[in-house]
Amino acid sequence: MSSSCRPSWLVPALLCALAVLAARPAETPGRSPARGGAELGVSAQVARLYEEAAVATRQYEEGRRAAETERTRARQLDELLDRERKQLAVLHKDLGRIARAQYRSGGDVPLTARMLLTDHPEELLRRQHAVSRADLAVTDAIRRSRSAEARLAADEVKAAARWRALEQRNVELVALKADIEAKLEEARRRLQVQADSSTASGTCRGAVRLDQPHKSVRRAWVAPVREYELSAPFGSGGARWANRHTGQDFAVPIGTPVRSVGGGRVVRVSCGGAFGIQIVVAHPGGYYTQYAHLASVAVDQGERLVPGQWIGQSGTTGNSTGPHLHFEVRVTPELGSGVDPVPWLAARGVRL
Repeated sequence: MSSSCRPSWLVPALLCALAVLAARPAETPGRSPARGGAELGVSAQVARLYEEAAVATRQYEEGRRAAETERTRARQLDELLDRERKQLAVLHKDLGRIARAQYRSGGDVPLTARMLLTDHPEELLRRQHAVSRADLAVTDAIRRSRSAEARLAADEVKAAARWRALEQRNVELVALKADIEAKLEEARRRLQVQADSSTASGTCRGAVRLDQPHKSVRRAWVAPVREYELSAPFGSGGARWANRHTGQDFAVPIGTPVRSVGGGRVVRVSCGGAFGIQIVVAHPGGYYTQYAHLASVAVDQGERLVPGQWIGQSGTTGNSTGPHLHFEVRVTPELGSGVDPVPWLAARGVRL
């Protein structure tokens, strides 16, 4: 902060310095100022790699489905080609029967001579006309069948080439996905080390601002994480809890972006203790939600939130046996007033 005082004498200078110090914002107890450099960069790196890994996974799945579609198309072309070949074989047999019938009815004897020798020339003409029409039909069918066979064979070559290109793209996507996941795993490890250091000292690092999701949430309530597996439920027993489990656990990797389930205001950001790094949010209607065992926070106490806003990243700080988000719904900001989060969210249109 700059000052407009211009000290010409010692007393005005001291007064000016005191005014500047008094104007500085006080630090929140238990929070340390946000530090720059690599320490805070790892949080943003994890969030970015998390999104890149998700994109690479989607691209791989789309490529895999496209390759499977091409394989199905190639099989259909093979089946169609087989049917055409069978029809061609039947036509060849029909042509052979016609040729044999012609031979039995006169062979190479000219039609004029056969008409002079026969007792029924009209019948002979009808038969000859039928044979000629059959000849033309068979010839035309053979031509069409061969044309279709050539066309199908060309389509089959194109489909095979496209399938090989898709397979090669999938191989490249697998390598890209593996590289991203390796970098993500290392960044997650570094993020958790920083988080453990914060909880050990009981002093949180400053809020690490994360790029918010590209798609804004249009619903009033959402799940606290996008992709998850439900683990320990509300009210379950366990050696790590004094009585019963007071929330719902979401099994997610370290660094997974955590969302505010609804609009509200941050009433607590703290580190240390059984919950490790945690955030408590007050919502309209008198309810509070808690997000615990985090690896980082992306909001400050007193901050207003919108539904789906990223407020931190999951971790395994505090009394935790592995990476997960501990999520609670309470009627007060304090522990011991929890209600089952699953039906509470379901009543708001969020089915876990």
